[in-house]
Amino acid sequence: MLYLASQSPRRRELLTQLGMTFGLLDVDVPEQRQPGEPPEAYVSRVAREKAGAGLLAVVANPHAVVLGADTEVVLDDVVYGKPTDAADAARMLRTLSGRTHRCISSVWLVSAGREAHATCITDVRFEPLTDARIDAYVASGECFGKAGAYAIQGRAAAFVAHLSGSHSGVMGLPLHETARLLRGFGLLD
Repeated sequence: MLYLASQSPRRRELLTQLGMTFGLLDVDVPEQRQPGEPPEAYVSRVAREKAGAGLLAVVANPHAVVLGADTEVVLDDVVYGKPTDAADAARMLRTLSGRTHRCISSVWLVSAGREAHATCITDVRFEPLTDARIDAYVASGECFGKAGAYAIQGRAAAFVAHLSGSHSGVMGLPLHETARLLRGFGLLD
């Protein structure tokens, strides 16, 4: 049985797109980057910790496979996680405006006897954003709970001048890589 160690509605939606049936696990994993930890290693570690915490919750099921994922926005080696408030969201969007950032998504599948992972890096270029556009976007509330203070599947899609990589990865679950992992575990044809 597959379990998703996430309460993200976007990840649930994306995993459903693959035709998967799965249980949900609510895990609480600190998302703190360690000093000197490279962004890719940080994102992968957090995704693995989420999957591991989920596996502990269903350890009584010997056939459980748990999917953990994490997605972060990175620019100039700075990780832009979820904004703490409106001012933080506006600051992030002003920094990303007119520039290309990386969106790193890592996915881990773990079971009692096996684990596998994949990382997807997508380059996203925002067009230059005016303060008025940033303020209107922040006021919409869509920026909250999203890495980099934006949801590419929402109004912020209009900010994206160019994308090279995985649209679903920016949303929070790279479908190509996830499907490959699921096939490797015999969970998807």
